[in-house]
Amino acid sequence: MDYKLLNEQLIALTSDVSDVISNLANASALIFGALDNVNWAGFYILNGDELLLGPFQGKPACTKIKLGSGVCGTAAENDRVLRVADVHSFAGHIACDGDSRSEIVIPLHKGNAVFGVLDIDSPVLNRFSSEDEEGLKLLAKSIEAIL
Repeated sequence: MDYKLLNEQLIALTSDVSDVISNLANASALIFGALDNVNWAGFYILNGDELLLGPFQGKPACTKIKLGSGVCGTAAENDRVLRVADVHSFAGHIACDGDSRSEIVIPLHKGNAVFGVLDIDSPVLNRFSSEDEEGLKLLAKSIEAIL
């Protein structure tokens, strides 16, 4: 995957748009369409002590996730990237889609505070590599610039 090109496409899609929801919607569509073997790509936005479902591509999803719960809630609470090779072995995994087998979650920041997370699921075990993690962190930086 050429994450540099994907990032350039993201910047082009969002450069003249000030609406966060529109930008996150386009970002989720771009990521979902560009990555192979993913079945969900989208955002959860922090609201108090829970993450609320934001723009996404894929099957319907959980609408609320408590901080510290599941992969998304844990990544947000600890403010760190989580790359999970097998979600069924992750203690407290929330199965919104039983077909998901692996997941990567990247916290997003507005200023110095966690704003939410970018969440991507795959039906393939161990789908996400360290290269994917670095590439998605690059996209996250561009997303943070438009929040």
